[in-house]
Amino acid sequence: MDSLKAMHCFVRAIELGSLSSAARELGSTQPTVSKLVAALEKQLGARLLIRGSTGLTPTEQGKRFYERAKGVLEEYGEAVADVRGLTERPEGFLRVNVPVSLGVLRLNALLLSFMEQYPAIEVELILNDRFVDLTEENVDLALRLGGSLPPNAVARRIATSPRYLVAAPEYLRNHSPLKSPADLSEHNFLRFAWLTAGDRLELNGPHGEQVSVTTQGRYRTNSSLAIRDGLLQGAGLCITPAWLVSDLLESGQLVRVLPDWSGPPNDAFLIYPERRYRPLRTRLLMQYLAERVGQLPGFLP
Repeated sequence: MDSLKAMHCFVRAIELGSLSSAARELGSTQPTVSKLVAALEKQLGARLLIRGSTGLTPTEQGKRFYERAKGVLEEYGEAVADVRGLTERPEGFLRVNVPVSLGVLRLNALLLSFMEQYPAIEVELILNDRFVDLTEENVDLALRLGGSLPPNAVARRIATSPRYLVAAPEYLRNHSPLKSPADLSEHNFLRFAWLTAGDRLELNGPHGEQVSVTTQGRYRTNSSLAIRDGLLQGAGLCITPAWLVSDLLESGQLVRVLPDWSGPPNDAFLIYPERRYRPLRTRLLMQYLAERVGQLPGFLP
């Protein structure tokens, strides 16, 4: 058995979701790829894949072997290129994980532009607001905003976004004026459901002051897109990262409240699995995002 070929079939079957997809990409047939993977399982003495009606699911052993096999194949490719005197080409598959709102409003356009620049690189963009296990979900690169960083991963801070108190002009016209942070307790506060601070709001003042205010409100959501829409509808006020509402502030659809006060900034991190070698496609995307995210509306380098 050609172990490298079998590993390649196994890795691409995991990444593409089926043995037939891997076979088409590799110019082979589904039975041939299936036999190679079965021979690999026999050689290892462990079942790597569960073949079901909805596709392939790696076993626990399969997940662990996938990470090692992927690294072996990447290093083998690099070694071959080095021996032949070739440079690694920007090509291959990247799986990228980004928060929903950031992906929809900002990162989608950046990734499409990146793919135009590198037509041989294929990107799968996964949008969700939870912290994912990069290894378990086969993620090559994630961009996360604030919060605790996942274990067994490397994080690189690339940008920050100020956090502002904002509301629609209509809401402010119909409610009592806001002259100091203490007045916030009298207003309807739209809150992110996942905030660990709960209803407590920490604010930084113009001269280094820090205050803690208890807010109140009847609406909570785990979606920043829903927060954005609620603000536009005049449902209340909120403290949000500038990247989420910068266009609405510029157009006047939202305005800053207590502009001398702000919350702790929202840091943006590139996160990638701990491994010694990262292929050229991953390095290129990391550099691309590190250079451009800080230039997006509402972000600072």
